[in-house]
Amino acid sequence: MKKISILVPCYNEEENVEPLSAAVIEQFEKLEKYDYEILFIDNCSNDKTQEKLEKLCENNKKIKAIFNAKNFGQFNSPYYGLLQTTGDCAISMCADFQDPVDMIPKFIEEWENGYKIVCGIKKSSKENKIMYFLRSCYYRAIKKMSDVEQIEHFTGFGLYDRNFIETLRSLDDPTPFLRGIVAELGPKRKDVYYDQEKRRAGKTSNNWYSLYDAAMLSFTSYTKVGLRVATIAGSIFSVLSLLVAFIYLILKLLFWDNFSAGTAPILIGVFLFGSVQLFFIGLLGEYIMNINTRIMKRPLVVEEKRLNF
Repeated sequence: MKKISILVPCYNEEENVEPLSAAVIEQFEKLEKYDYEILFIDNCSNDKTQEKLEKLCENNKKIKAIFNAKNFGQFNSPYYGLLQTTGDCAISMCADFQDPVDMIPKFIEEWENGYKIVCGIKKSSKENKIMYFLRSCYYRAIKKMSDVEQIEHFTGFGLYDRNFIETLRSLDDPTPFLRGIVAELGPKRKDVYYDQEKRRAGKTSNNWYSLYDAAMLSFTSYTKVGLRVATIAGSIFSVLSLLVAFIYLILKLLFWDNFSAGTAPILIGVFLFGSVQLFFIGLLGEYIMNINTRIMKRPLVVEEKRLNF
């Protein structure tokens, strides 16, 4: 009997973990020829999520839980959770019901058809329309700039075959960006479209900073355009600076007594070139920070405890 792992990363989801586990179990009661496990990985919640998970694990040995010692971010915790699953394949989904539970049979069907990865792609969303629009713009932009074809409106919700999970394990990446890795290294893939619902309960932990963090991680990991633009812009402005300096010198020599350009051109040039330099120094800093994090080789997460393993 094949075993399906359901991975559910969570953070402050006390209102959702119990109904979600019930909904998943209901799906597998219909899928009688498959065994299952539900693995919750909690990113150091500060509400009653861990208490609820302890009760779930006590009542059902097929429900497992990992409690992180601290909050290790929105990328490390799900990635680490995937590596701890034991099924023939694993389905990763969020705890707030925005990823439809009834997609599980569809994912498994495509997996049985031979696909090693099945990606859930949002074709619409009931989230904030402005946020959905901004996400769409971001996906299109990163897709055009990246050397690797990125997957639009893919958040990680999907099915991953055991062989691909072992590939993830072999990467030993301390700052993994799963969506990019799937696009870059993923084998035969099937995209399945769905409508994203609103959160069932609770508040999202995503904010502008976390969204910016996600955008910059993908940008610095999968594009060279930032560095190329910095190089090209730096070269152009260097030539312009030399040209202006040369013209200024010639005019000064030819009209030594009468030439006076004032301080305005100098101030404009200083502020213009200074602002361009500061922007690209910041952009280079993002790349260096990404490199630095990878070189440090910190663990993905540190566990506080695990249940039913």
